Amino acid sequence: MKVFKFGGASVSSVGAVRNAAQILARFPGAKVLVVSAMGKTTNALEEVARHFYKQTGEALHAIQPIISYHAAIIDGLWEQEGTRLPEVEKLFQQLETRISGEPSMNFDYEYDQIVSYGELISTQIVSLYFNHIGLKNMWIDVRHCLKSDDSYREGNINWELSEKLARQTFRFTNGEFYLTQGFIAGTNTNQTTTLGREGSDYTAAILANLLDAENVSIWKNVPGILNADPDVLPATQKIDELSYKEAIELSYSGAKVIHPKTIKPLQNKNIPLLVKSFVEPDLPGTVIHAIDKPLNLVPIFIVKNKQALITLTPTDFSFISINSVSDVFTLFARHRLKVGLIQQSAIDLSLAFDEPENGVENLIAELKSKFEVKYNTGLDLITIRYYTDQAVAEIKTGRQVLIEQKSRRTARLLLR
Repeated sequence: MKVFKFGGASVSSVGAVRNAAQILARFPGAKVLVVSAMGKTTNALEEVARHFYKQTGEALHAIQPIISYHAAIIDGLWEQEGTRLPEVEKLFQQLETRISGEPSMNFDYEYDQIVSYGELISTQIVSLYFNHIGLKNMWIDVRHCLKSDDSYREGNINWELSEKLARQTFRFTNGEFYLTQGFIAGTNTNQTTTLGREGSDYTAAILANLLDAENVSIWKNVPGILNADPDVLPATQKIDELSYKEAIELSYSGAKVIHPKTIKPLQNKNIPLLVKSFVEPDLPGTVIHAIDKPLNLVPIFIVKNKQALITLTPTDFSFISINSVSDVFTLFARHRLKVGLIQQSAIDLSLAFDEPENGVENLIAELKSKFEVKYNTGLDLITIRYYTDQAVAEIKTGRQVLIEQKSRRTARLLLR
């Protein structure tokens, strides 16, 4: 059995969905296809969630372009204007009903209940179309078998319960083809959770682990894992293979091609991960697997935008102690902020982290009870694996360096 994952770009249009069908037809036998929301639907639904939570009165208006976008794809796939798919219409009706009501006081909860419709709608369309053209598959609501806690927007999987339910759901008695959603899960009380932004890769890895898959292939609009984002560094090079360890390093540093949690479930059962191009499916792509030899790689550039930097100095001018560091990290954890870079001196502690959606004002207010606080926002954190002096110099050109750190293989720079 194999697991396939198709992201938003690979099902973003009529042509893309048809191309996905052609790729899947190349792989007969037992398989699970994990599909993301179409195109930029998640971004659009995030706006709907914000309007609903803030009660701006614009939530119902904001879903109209989403409905029109999916309707156009449906019409194109069935080659008939006004094609109706009751399964999809039911989902949009549920969404409209939800955003017509009153929100709770928990934005993360409301976010998950709304944004999850992107995957539910996408998979219904793709599944129904595949069946329509004779690519027989069974649509599965993944929330019924992937169970998480109620950490909304970053659900933690209950592995034991999920394995039991997944094996009951995905039976493969006759080489079945199952199609399901990425990114989402369900609690024991049947509330929807999401697994973190771009979490469909993680879903594919979870299912591969639970079902002992032969491999996982993730289909992208690039020929494999590149040494940089083509939008940032046009002259990129493809990397043919990576070890699990190296892939974890890259994803932790912010490489967008792989969700940070994807590798561990695969490494635990030695399941290879293939990153392939849906534009040129015959290309070999990149394989991530167990490697027991040193890798000789070109510099790999990873850019994380929208970073914030906070520098703390104790108001009593005391040293930064392990207790004060612990207190700061406890506070960051309570605000669910992810620290990507730390630098400490005798009386200063600097932390770079993903800038939160609602700003840093509440965090700063709490920190000011013990520290003098300086902060910046709108920064870039650039990681260079297998760096060279030339690579570091080029990335610094014309930029202000706020923090620079180097280890044996990695240079990290926080830049304005």
